[in-house]
Amino acid sequence: MNWLETLRTASDAVRAHRLRSRLTMLGIVIGISSVVLTVGLGQGAQNKVRDQIDALGSNLLIVSPGSSTGSGGVRGGFGSASTLTLDDAAAIADEKVAPDVARVAATTSTTTSLTVDTTNWTTRIVGTTPTWQRVRARTLESGRFFTQAEVNSAANVVVLGPDTASELFGRGDPVGRTVTANGTSLTVVGVLAESGASSDDASEDDVAVVPVTTGQRMSGATSNAVSTVYVEATSAGSLSAAYQEVQAALLTAHGVSAADADFSIATQDALLETANSTNRTMTILLGGLAAISLLVGGIGVMNIMLVSVTERIREIGLRKALGATPSAIRRQFLLEASLLGLAGGVIGALIGVAGARVLPSLIDQPVSVSVPAITAALGVALGIGVGFGVYPASRAARLTPIDALRSE
Repeated sequence: MNWLETLRTASDAVRAHRLRSRLTMLGIVIGISSVVLTVGLGQGAQNKVRDQIDALGSNLLIVSPGSSTGSGGVRGGFGSASTLTLDDAAAIADEKVAPDVARVAATTSTTTSLTVDTTNWTTRIVGTTPTWQRVRARTLESGRFFTQAEVNSAANVVVLGPDTASELFGRGDPVGRTVTANGTSLTVVGVLAESGASSDDASEDDVAVVPVTTGQRMSGATSNAVSTVYVEATSAGSLSAAYQEVQAALLTAHGVSAADADFSIATQDALLETANSTNRTMTILLGGLAAISLLVGGIGVMNIMLVSVTERIREIGLRKALGATPSAIRRQFLLEASLLGLAGGVIGALIGVAGARVLPSLIDQPVSVSVPAITAALGVALGIGVGFGVYPASRAARLTPIDALRSE
């Protein structure tokens, strides 16, 4: 019996017991679809985090102040002190000090209510410099960004985020109109394009950006302290060098050692690794559950194939008496098990792909369709059919014709 005839015989045997075959494949279907969806959810979450971090700016270093200690000895978290200043940002921007730094943008941040006529909206007021737009990789939907001359003169101008503009002005173009913040009238000169990113639980599209000098005047600040300094490296390859240069410059300026640094520097890779650690843990956990489903499905295949061998002892004996070799018998039952595993894998993969299309609209979470994961899942399904079919096939091949023919 050649391979084609063996395959036809195996297919006929599977179709002869349709309900039993479907129930046997069910465990594999559930396992494979779970694998596809688990990998898709994990990759979708990681891609979402990566897109959000990339939206913060390219080749980015984020410098934050150190911690503060209150009068009662209570220590605040990182960023609670006022150890970074505009002078620090200027030092970092010096090409002689940090040649691998392309741009620097220092920022201050407060939460303020903006008012337009009878409409009000509470949002973040970010005071910064014109380089902020390039460092944070933001584009404009309309209008322009403020200039260095407006920073120098502490001009009353503001650039609104798209969400902020929508809340205050509806669908109208706010450029040229006025908003009031802390009693100060600000002229809207531009509206940022949507980024879809978020940081520190705040949307990057709900923000009002003003010149840093204007922000300091509005908040009544008497020092030139800043809350964050964003540093853009000249390229992705020079990010590590820029990190070392920024660290050395700030340690020198503050007169402290690395062990006593009153600031912290975060990179995009560090942010991405932190954000993805939980996603990987959940993916591994769900993948373990899917593996259990596949194991159960494989045991089901072996159980049904053992039943099939028991039911077909006389058939096996007759075929051996007519000249079928043990390898031909073994091949037939292995093909039957493989067909069950492969069919279950294909159906499970199709269900997984369909779920990846439907789930995002139900759970507001992207699900990626991974071709390598689907290919690997189909390979696993076929492997399960072969692996768990070896014992039943070997048992069938070991039967002697005389014992098989006289079996009732």
